[in-house]
Amino acid sequence: MPVRKLAHYAVRAQDLDASRRFYEEVLGFRAGFRPPFLFPGVWLYIGRDESELGVVHLIGGDEPEALGEYLGARLDAAQGGVGLIDHIAFLADDWPALRARCDAAGAVYTERTVPALGLRQVFLTDPSGVTVELNFAA
Repeated sequence: MPVRKLAHYAVRAQDLDASRRFYEEVLGFRAGFRPPFLFPGVWLYIGRDESELGVVHLIGGDEPEALGEYLGARLDAAQGGVGLIDHIAFLADDWPALRARCDAAGAVYTERTVPALGLRQVFLTDPSGVTVELNFAA
């Protein structure tokens, strides 16, 4: 199969600074290299390795002309724009440390347990309204 794995997801952030803080301070991602595009944004990485070009790309602004030229014009949702993505999920470690980060940042989260999988799930919402699911071994 030609598709190997998910490379990244991109969020058109209403508030670029708040979104960056959420991913850095709550989830522990790190801002890193981003090409000098003509529209604002941040690429976020897990750990120090930048070889896979980031896991989350934040795009700032409503629809600056440079972004429209790069990605193409977007249709209004009423015209059949993009489909709704329910959530994005990550495998994670050390729930106690991450819970402390969430609490320190005032991030609201919901915990669930899936006994059949031996899995603890934690759900958060980023500043742009994207639900992030974190999966920990229970």
